[in-house]
Amino acid sequence: MTPMKEDYLKIIFELGGTSEKVSNKQIAISLNIAAGSVTEMINKMAEEGLVVHEPYAGISLTSTGRDLAVTLVRKHRLWETFLVKKLNFALPDLDVEAEKLEHVTSEKLANALDDALNHPKKCPHGGTIPDRHGKFAGESHLILNDVKDGQTVTVARFIDNHDLLTYLGDIKLDIGDKLTVNKHDPFEGPVLVTNLTDDQDLTIGYKAAHYIFVD
Repeated sequence: MTPMKEDYLKIIFELGGTSEKVSNKQIAISLNIAAGSVTEMINKMAEEGLVVHEPYAGISLTSTGRDLAVTLVRKHRLWETFLVKKLNFALPDLDVEAEKLEHVTSEKLANALDDALNHPKKCPHGGTIPDRHGKFAGESHLILNDVKDGQTVTVARFIDNHDLLTYLGDIKLDIGDKLTVNKHDPFEGPVLVTNLTDDQDLTIGYKAAHYIFVD
């Protein structure tokens, strides 16, 4: 399987494709890829039995796609946890290294890593880590951009993206922070929020607001 298909499986998993429909637009924004390219790849993956694509409804993982995604996500997030806990890596630097390591990690090594880390449930950017039996806790799939004005939410997790994590570090937005959404600027403008945890007003870009999941 190509690295690009693996990236698609992982992002569909992150966006909730094991239990609900994910749109082409969500995948395109999350992978920073043109919508036309997403359609082409999804059609190939549907032919290979990895996803189900229902026009105007969305995309979900098949049982085969789910099993592959769970294996990839588990190895990737275990390595991210190891890099932070044992080697003190910064969040923005995790994805590239974990991406390399996941491809050379056997199930035996993944299980040993899990044991050494005392069976972590979440990776450093808040994503759930499947266990060795493929089971995993549910996680929020509500993105900040879809929260209505006036609502208060809690930051639950972030998409694993170097530029995003660098940006969130710069504005000091962390998992667990409570945010009140004040306003969505029109025409794909930013989301204006108040970080109640730090008592700071923040302007979060349209794309970034699709990478931040909240409860």
